[in-house]
Amino acid sequence: MSTVGYMEADRILRGRILEMVPQRHPFRFIGEILELDEEHIVGIYRFRCDEYFYRGHFPGLPVTPGVILIETMAQTGVVAFGLYLNLLRGKKEKQIEDPVTLFTLAETVEFSGVVHPGELVRITGRKVYFRGNQIKVACVMTRPDGEEVCSGILAGKGIPWEKFMEQKERGSAPIIAERVKEETG
Repeated sequence: MSTVGYMEADRILRGRILEMVPQRHPFRFIGEILELDEEHIVGIYRFRCDEYFYRGHFPGLPVTPGVILIETMAQTGVVAFGLYLNLLRGKKEKQIEDPVTLFTLAETVEFSGVVHPGELVRITGRKVYFRGNQIKVACVMTRPDGEEVCSGILAGKGIPWEKFMEQKERGSAPIIAERVKEETG
C-alpha cells in the first residue's frame, strides 16, 4: 500500500493497525483509533476498574500512575502511528510487525490532572518526524470534555526482532548497546 499525497485511514484500516499493536492485556492501553492520517492520530482508552496497578497505587484512593499515562500516549502516538506510517511507505504488514518498537524518549512531559479507575481518555499524537525506523510525536492526553491530563514529546525506534533477541540473550539493551558503540566508535 503506497500513497501519493494525503490519506485518511478508514475504519477498517484503523482496526487493522489496532490489531497490529503488539502490547496485550494487562499492558495494552489503546482501545480504539478514532482518527488516523499522515500527520496525526487520535485514540481512546478507558481505564478499567480492575487494572492491576490500582491495588497498590494508592490503596483506598486509586490513581493511574504517571508512567502508565506516558505508556498510554506511547502506544497510540508512537507504536500505532508508526505502524500506519510504515504501511504508507509501502511496507507489508509482516515487515512492520517484525520490529520491536522501543521507547527512546519522553521529553517535556507534564501532568495537569489525575486519571481514576473507569475514566476514558483521548490521546492525540502529532508527527514531529518520521524517518528511517524512528518516530517522534507530540502527544496530548485529555478527558472527553477536552480538559488536558498530560502531554509530552515521545519517540521510539523499531529494532528488528532478531537483533532484539540477540541483545536480550547477551543481557544488554539494544538501544544502549547501539549508543555505546556509536559513542566509542
